Amino acid sequence: MSSVALNQPVPEFQAEATGDQTVRLSDLKGRNIVIYFYPKDNTPGCTTEGQDFRDRMEAFAAEDTEIFGVSRDGLKAHDNFRAKYDFPFHLISDKDESLCKLFDVIKLKKLYGKEHLGIERSTFLIDKEGVLRREWRGVKVKGHADEVLEAVKAL
Repeated sequence: MSSVALNQPVPEFQAEATGDQTVRLSDLKGRNIVIYFYPKDNTPGCTTEGQDFRDRMEAFAAEDTEIFGVSRDGLKAHDNFRAKYDFPFHLISDKDESLCKLFDVIKLKKLYGKEHLGIERSTFLIDKEGVLRREWRGVKVKGHADEVLEAVKAL
């Protein structure tokens, strides 16, 4: 699987998500898709980011847009995280990092002076035809969901 490129079709993918869902890109054709990658369930930035998307869900839905959060956490952790914060969208478990690799979000990070490979907070906007239209890398959470919503409206 090669990684996605701006203004190119996103290769077909399939992933397991909360609520016993299997998410297939081909099943979502005809809708806009926001996929946001985040490091870990129940951490402050990741929780705030999820809440920001949740709080704008009606506006995204009005733009015919599906939202999916992705991390390497397992489905049980995702189900708990989703229920705890009442996220109306599904969370994808990417334990094998296949989606992370497709979107090239695994980066060398530093935490307390130690280096490790982790998910760089990133968001991708795929249009109704399955073409990648926008990407945000190294995302800062504050104001991000609003910026993504504006990009969806501009499609």
